[in-house]
Amino acid sequence: MSDLKAKLLCERKNICSLMSKDELNHADSFCEGYKTFLDKGKTEREACSEAVALAKAAGFVEFNRDGKYSPGTGVYYVNRGKAVILSVIGERSIADGVNIIASHIDSPRIDLKQNPLYEDSSLVYFKTHYYGGVKKYQWTAVPLALHGVIVKGDGTKVEIAIGEDDNDPVFTVTDLLPHLSENQYKRKANELIKGEELNILIGSRVESVESDSTPPCRDATSPLPEGGNGSAKLAIMKILHDKYGITEHDFISAELEAVPAAKARDIGFDRSVVGGYGQDDRVCAYTSLMALLDLKKSDTVPSRTAVCVLADKEEIGSCGNTGLNSAYLENFIED
Repeated sequence: MSDLKAKLLCERKNICSLMSKDELNHADSFCEGYKTFLDKGKTEREACSEAVALAKAAGFVEFNRDGKYSPGTGVYYVNRGKAVILSVIGERSIADGVNIIASHIDSPRIDLKQNPLYEDSSLVYFKTHYYGGVKKYQWTAVPLALHGVIVKGDGTKVEIAIGEDDNDPVFTVTDLLPHLSENQYKRKANELIKGEELNILIGSRVESVESDSTPPCRDATSPLPEGGNGSAKLAIMKILHDKYGITEHDFISAELEAVPAAKARDIGFDRSVVGGYGQDDRVCAYTSLMALLDLKKSDTVPSRTAVCVLADKEEIGSCGNTGLNSAYLENFIED
């Protein structure tokens, strides 16, 4: 029976038991670069920029559809700052086909709505909508960082990354204390936190605003203005204007994303697992990217042209002009 079992069945083994010490050290070293990629590329825009920076360091040049490229040349093409195609030109004609590997660099996150800023009971929040398949209860009571771009009224672009530096503030989605959660516990797991409850707390301090006239005292029996009096919201908006030169109207054209503020770390006493945000699917994006860069750096000319696609919008169906349901990959190969 044991001979038949050994002949017919596949015995699953821990890969570490099959690797040499040098191979394990090489894997650990490779993962240091991977963790850096995760930390620098927490959004699809940042992952795209980091991929381009690594490609340039490996000798890749920006693709020009009117250019002529000899076999072995590495080129890259950026689609609207959110997706990138990299290629090493092969010896054979494109008509003979190309070798393509594709991954996506977008990940589940929380996006800000177009008019996100509001105040409630002197607490200031961002209204949000979640992007991709998130377990919403996992996004409460954890430190969040804010990343993205804001295009101001004069056309200038402001890049935002708040919460990653040790001296930065962070943000959070509030939740109830356990002894106040009786009604919440009655919900199903997928409704424990609802999408419309994923609002991000961004401030609560009210600053005095000088006025020519002294406001009358509020009678104790009269209600507070609904949602607060707006002074905390104004104080937050003043901070944003002083630092970034933006107004509330600029949020309409902004693309701001909330992501976990934690950095990628080793997990376990043996440091055998990488823990970090965005590994779906940047674990595939980084490995396929590095394979193509190593091909270029090795001066090996592939027989067929090799293409690495780092795509956007996979989490919501690969839609839009940066998702793979559009024609940009087809157009690149045709060019």
